[in-house]
Amino acid sequence: MKNMGMRFGAEMRLISVILFLVEFVRGAVLISLLPIYGAKVLGLSLDVIGIAITAHYLTDTLLKMLIGYLLDRFSIRFVVRTGLFISLAGVFLIQFADMAWLFILAAALYGIGMSPIWIVCLTKVSDDKRATQMGLLYTIWLAGLGAGPIVCNILLDYYVNGTYFLLLILSVFATFLAFFMNGAKAVGQQIQTIPLKRQLAALIERIKAMRMLLPGMILQTAGASMLVPVLPNFAEKELGLAGAQYSLLLTAGGICAAAGLIPMGRLSDKLGGKKWFLIIGFAVFAAGLYMLAWRLPFWYCLVIVIIIGLSYAAILPAWNALLAAYVPPKQEGLGWGLLSTVEGLGGMIGPVAGGLIAASYGASSVLYISATLFGLIALLYVMIPAARMNGKNG
Repeated sequence: MKNMGMRFGAEMRLISVILFLVEFVRGAVLISLLPIYGAKVLGLSLDVIGIAITAHYLTDTLLKMLIGYLLDRFSIRFVVRTGLFISLAGVFLIQFADMAWLFILAAALYGIGMSPIWIVCLTKVSDDKRATQMGLLYTIWLAGLGAGPIVCNILLDYYVNGTYFLLLILSVFATFLAFFMNGAKAVGQQIQTIPLKRQLAALIERIKAMRMLLPGMILQTAGASMLVPVLPNFAEKELGLAGAQYSLLLTAGGICAAAGLIPMGRLSDKLGGKKWFLIIGFAVFAAGLYMLAWRLPFWYCLVIVIIIGLSYAAILPAWNALLAAYVPPKQEGLGWGLLSTVEGLGGMIGPVAGGLIAASYGASSVLYISATLFGLIALLYVMIPAARMNGKNG
């Protein structure tokens, strides 16, 4: 916490705690509760579960643009608190969602409240130390996102209802903490003088400037999200892993990713170049997924997951620092909302595609296809000029 205090003020420390709680519950819900609880407890089919996960990403993605706009006009506290209330309603409904439509509705409601807190974090990071500070935020984000399913997987084996109520209590606590957030707007009062037409025009110019990056933005979220509905099934049926072994893999990958984020962020800030961080990171990530699909023994899988975690640590801070160059000044909420919406398009496609591919050709085929997508992203970024990859959009 002392290390965090040196980089963030009291407001960002509070936001970071809320971020951790939100991502802990999100990781548990998406990776464990929806696929495992939905199938084994509620008795829902895999196609319904896949649609529910897509519904989560759909509402999360579609609302990012709107929430970014709202953050430029209303207080952070109001927007985040409202979103978390809606998400809390989604978590509450899951316990009653033994019908397909209600299960999908609960997942969709849950997706609504996920957007504000992360976009608030993006608007609060300082430009001069963006990669370093984003490395710390990504560490918090990844720690929550990784710890959630690990804890949930273990508890689901022993106490199903207790697992659900733990997530419900954490959601309530995160919503409660949001009452103590700053009542100011995301970037202060100056944005009121900028008409919406001018803001949209500036954003369109930035999107045109970064058009070479757009395919990669969509492909990387599609490649990652298509793994979500199939990973538990792949680990159990194709790798033959027990719940404890699967949790160990998740823990090892998460720890390595989290431990590497701050050093990689500092290195990216120091070197001032993002292109090769992204190329190497995506290439190694692709190779790791490809080897994981070979159904190797557990200890080989553990080494592969560690390498994947480190490659992820190289990608995230550099990628965020690159995107930051395309956000217009004094329009951070709207700008990050738009960029997050573009990234989220892949997240809407991925779960459905992953579920359909797994049903037809097996879960390992999803890993091969995902690995191919990440390999194509690495090749795409090799061809993009270094100046564009370093955020020089002018």
